[in-house]
Amino acid sequence: MAGELVGRFQKNRRGLPCVALTTDTSILTACANDFGYEEVFARQVEAIGAADDVLVGISTSGNSANVIKAFEAAASAGMKRVALTGNDGGHVAQMDGVLSIVVPSCSTQRIQEGHLTIIHVLCELVEDALFGN
Repeated sequence: MAGELVGRFQKNRRGLPCVALTTDTSILTACANDFGYEEVFARQVEAIGAADDVLVGISTSGNSANVIKAFEAAASAGMKRVALTGNDGGHVAQMDGVLSIVVPSCSTQRIQEGHLTIIHVLCELVEDALFGN
């Protein structure tokens, strides 16, 4: 998703500020070693998240501790939060202030396929909202 927003999805436009919290192995391993894997995303949100930023978290179960803690850190920072989950949405879908988009399936493969479609739709909506359709 970050690649589509920083680069381009469908429109030739300026890049949008977006960071994938999953790609810097130095940060991931340092945070996991020092604080535990549950904190790898929350630490990054604390470091770079700002009020009115948007955190998009993806968890097929909705129960991933690292995603839950990232959403908690985002709430403390005043960020908006969007969750992509599956099955019944898990714990994340019950969190106050989280917009949950749930793929109603128990199949991890189907949930992930649904998430890809949702990500593409979200990218299209962002581009249309910011740059017209």
